[in-house]
Amino acid sequence: MPLSNLRMTMKTILCLLAAVALTTLATAENNPFHLKDGDRVVFYGDSITDQRLYTTFAETFVVTRFPGMNVSFVHSGWGGDRVTGGGGGAIDLRLTRDVFAHKPTVMTVMLGMNDASYKAFDAGVYSTYTNGYQHIVDSMKKNSPSTRMTLIQPSPFDDVTQPPKFEGGYNNVLVQYGAYVKDLATREHLGVADLNTAVVAALEKAKAKDAEKAKKIIPDRVHPGASGHLLMAAELLKAWNAPKFVSCVEIDAANKLVAKQCCTTISGLSTKGTVSWSQLDQALPMPVDMGDETMKLAVNSSDFIEALNQQTLKVTGLTGAKYVLKIDGNRTGEFTRKQLEAGINLAMMDTPMAKQASEVHKLTIQHNQIHFERWREVQVRLAKHASAKISKATKALLAAFDSEEAAVITKQRSAAKPVKHQFELAGTN
Repeated sequence: MPLSNLRMTMKTILCLLAAVALTTLATAENNPFHLKDGDRVVFYGDSITDQRLYTTFAETFVVTRFPGMNVSFVHSGWGGDRVTGGGGGAIDLRLTRDVFAHKPTVMTVMLGMNDASYKAFDAGVYSTYTNGYQHIVDSMKKNSPSTRMTLIQPSPFDDVTQPPKFEGGYNNVLVQYGAYVKDLATREHLGVADLNTAVVAALEKAKAKDAEKAKKIIPDRVHPGASGHLLMAAELLKAWNAPKFVSCVEIDAANKLVAKQCCTTISGLSTKGTVSWSQLDQALPMPVDMGDETMKLAVNSSDFIEALNQQTLKVTGLTGAKYVLKIDGNRTGEFTRKQLEAGINLAMMDTPMAKQASEVHKLTIQHNQIHFERWREVQVRLAKHASAKISKATKALLAAFDSEEAAVITKQRSAAKPVKHQFELAGTN
């Protein structure tokens, strides 16, 4: 090839690479993560929200992925709820006490499982749902106009691992309700998250792998177990433009340099005898219990790992066949040279970072349990007692719960702060 043509080719390639880089940067800038520093999120819904599973998974993800961001969370689900309200009171009471009082900047709404009445599509029942949902949106816009709402299309009724109870199945009814939610969100310029489509797809893949175990993802066909809730949380987080990377590292051992690092700081790289370095990530991985067989099946039947839990390590220029990776002196695993050249994902391994994230999740659950007891066992239960003496005692008790919860949240945020770790790759004989 003539030199002039080669120069033109290289120039074209460089221009294309620059265009790709600019497009990627623009995409990141135009699609930032939905939550911001200072936000207060209220999760609103029925018993599926009341389980406090997809909500606590979402909270833990935010706290571990953005440890420097101050975002608070309130879980206001109530079993049996519909768009008209339920056991916790009529809808206007629920909104006033369980949403407006918390002054949210962000609110999610997931209703529909009960609203469709567990039967074939009924136009009258559907009308009640659409009118009631519109009332919720209108009430939010009137009483909390600055709140950024995410409407959630109803999660699935499991007609995949078990036969439908009537022709077409109940989940098809929920899909129609979800289509209305999506249309409403578009019309009202609100956010929307589909917690049905991807979970159904995962159920289908899981059933093909292990039909009996797949039934445990949504054991009673309505209320998902932890594995199903993790997949639901993933869809909400993706709707919020959650980042996939915890960190990414690429080390060129042959040339003794760090070829790439994102969301982390590498220092002290040494290639004398072993390859070693110090690493301080900006975030923690999402803790996932892959020792639970149902969780493992659900996660491996979804895109959760690829889409949201990447903590990658790639090492090139190695000469040995196999290497042991140690973090802080503890063995993490043994990998071939080819595996390390292709890249491994630390987020799904038993690492000190994963253990730290698991402690964060325990504190997430703990503070939400305190809030639940404060809300349901004290605030709601004692509200009917209007005497001055009881009201004063109630206020003091509520303040005590708030103080205790705040202390746990402080521990949660402290536990989420990443720390520096020492990595070592040593060849094996």
